[in-house]
Amino acid sequence: MRTVSEPELRRILGALPDGPRIVASGNYAAPDRLLAAADAAVAQFRLFMLNAQPGLPDRDGVTYESAFVGPGMRAHPRLHYFPCRLSLVPHLFRQRLAPDVVLLHTSRPTGGAVSLGVEVNVLPAAIEAARARGGIVVAQANSAMPVTYGDAMVPLEAVDYLLEVDEPLATHAVAAPDAVSASIGERVAALVPERATLQLGIGAIPDATLDALLDRRELRIWSEMFSDGALALEKAGCLDRDTPVTASFCFGSAELYDWVDHNPRVRMLRTEKTNDPGTIAAHPNLMSVNSALQVDLFAQANATRVGNRTHSGFGGQTDFIVGAMHSPGGHAVIALRSWHPKADVSSVVPLVSGPVTSFQHSYIVTEQGTAAIWARDSVEQAQQIVDRAAHPAARDGLRAAGRTFGLPLT
Repeated sequence: MRTVSEPELRRILGALPDGPRIVASGNYAAPDRLLAAADAAVAQFRLFMLNAQPGLPDRDGVTYESAFVGPGMRAHPRLHYFPCRLSLVPHLFRQRLAPDVVLLHTSRPTGGAVSLGVEVNVLPAAIEAARARGGIVVAQANSAMPVTYGDAMVPLEAVDYLLEVDEPLATHAVAAPDAVSASIGERVAALVPERATLQLGIGAIPDATLDALLDRRELRIWSEMFSDGALALEKAGCLDRDTPVTASFCFGSAELYDWVDHNPRVRMLRTEKTNDPGTIAAHPNLMSVNSALQVDLFAQANATRVGNRTHSGFGGQTDFIVGAMHSPGGHAVIALRSWHPKADVSSVVPLVSGPVTSFQHSYIVTEQGTAAIWARDSVEQAQQIVDRAAHPAARDGLRAAGRTFGLPLT
């Protein structure tokens, strides 16, 4: 490992063969200074990131790649979307999308290593794939990045170059749930069994669900990610003290980052571990809560595409739904509003208009109610969805559409 200046780094990157594939930390951990150096030094390159936020290099010569599209790449004409479960992205790196360069946002060196901090995810696999083919690994070492443990620790010998940059981390504002989200969250929380293991994402509905669980005890978290809701559970004494909070990445407030820093209660693992359906299924009472853009009368969920535009992707939804359905006492829940306020359309449709992200859930929950799906026949599933999940304004149309599918809905 060699510490370099920004001019040195630009010279190093500028000497790369034309058109390298660069894999960079995603979500709210983008290594902005490293990306700026690549943008200045490399005429053409492919940039692979997960859930990339705005502010990426954007010019002719920069091609985006992702298996989970964030707002920084969404609807971009130079985006190449790779449909892939998050647990399988490491296989992409080994088989088809081998990285030439990996750009990391890390802590400052500590104990002969740097920590990936809040964003472990697919990065360990990217590092291994790059080094296997003689690629380079560069760390943007930031004293503001928390030190987290588990697979977050990257030995210095696995890093070729280190650029010291101290600047605040991007944060995600925590807002109080609105009335609709709070209603959905209460309904989801009512389904959570005692001593459950939780997987929830980020957003108003997951936050509202966690708010409704603050009177529970001995809960556990095994998740793809977590945010400030996990910290609220910890403060309220809801979490099992003998079980670490386990995830692959996190983002949220500055207080959350202070909590995870050097905290042995938090274990950050690579995606192949957190999202392995077999490992997920080994946790009793695994409660997987995910959202969608649409659900249909066949209990199929589309969380991937809006019209002709990729909105996000599979992410870890498919991994956790399969794992939860095989967990003893586990459940897989799709939670969403019954009506899109911006598009002014029903979220429950006769047949999803985009790709099916997931199917065969335990429940579909909206502010209208809870539709029980598992172990019901196809007609009863559809009847539950219409009567208990759909908005009243959409129900008559859904019943009529269901009859054309051979579903005798009443």
